[in-house]
Amino acid sequence: MCGIVGLHLRTPDLYPRLGELLTGMLCEMQDRGSDSAGVAVYGDPRWSPPGHATVSILDTPLGAAELAVAIGAVLGEPVEVIDADPTFVVNAPVGVEALRSAVASAVPEALVIGFGEDLAVLKGVGHPRDLADRFGLEHAQGWQGVGHTRMATESAVTPAGCHPYATGPDQCMVHNGSFHNYATIRRDLVARGMHFDSENDTEVGARFVAQCLQDGMDIETSLKELCRTFDGFYTLLVSNKDSFAVVRDAIACKPAVIAETGDWVAMASEYRALVGLPGIETARIFEPEPEQVYAWTR
Repeated sequence: MCGIVGLHLRTPDLYPRLGELLTGMLCEMQDRGSDSAGVAVYGDPRWSPPGHATVSILDTPLGAAELAVAIGAVLGEPVEVIDADPTFVVNAPVGVEALRSAVASAVPEALVIGFGEDLAVLKGVGHPRDLADRFGLEHAQGWQGVGHTRMATESAVTPAGCHPYATGPDQCMVHNGSFHNYATIRRDLVARGMHFDSENDTEVGARFVAQCLQDGMDIETSLKELCRTFDGFYTLLVSNKDSFAVVRDAIACKPAVIAETGDWVAMASEYRALVGLPGIETARIFEPEPEQVYAWTR
């Protein structure tokens, strides 16, 4: 049992409240998984300044100041590193691949958990409320956010094993449930040259979707292909810089509810995570149908 939340804002007037609203949603789901948590935030001007690339990393012994010096020396550009314990968010006024390459060269032991022009990913082990405070999530801004509270079933409780899994530029996925045949699919993807950072079944699904998108499929087709390929019980939320999509397995075993107004679209594992959203009393509220992909574009 895990908890999923997601919020896609349609009106810029709400962008300054993204972190506040996402924090409330995430913490309502903490009893569905209190061993660890993670969030993905799109468009925060501090974590992902306009005109900058952003890379989120874990598993480095260096502090923020040391990271800024080491990565900046490789890049030849000023680098800002924000300490969102235990995640570090690195940004610089360069292209995404240039920053990823500089991070890999300067701190090869670091694990990249998110990258793009608009995306910051933060993960950690501990109670979701404590992690939200450590991240400074309540102060975040932007147009879209995704969160996950984890009750681990398939792999170790570590920051690297937390959701979201961000395996493509400005892409991420959160997952409630389990993929039964993920080991077979993982072997197939490894045979195609794909690298994995964890033993988590969710990472297999995330990399599968990222490969579909890289192959030219849109998000709806990619998720339909996932439903055709993966066995298991699951609710998934997949996002990137211009879309937000939800799908459930054929039996719809794992809970999910979607609410929509002219100002926002939100989903959560349970309705109580949505009650604090502005205008919820007039929202269209529904439960997603089995294997039907629901997608919204910015």
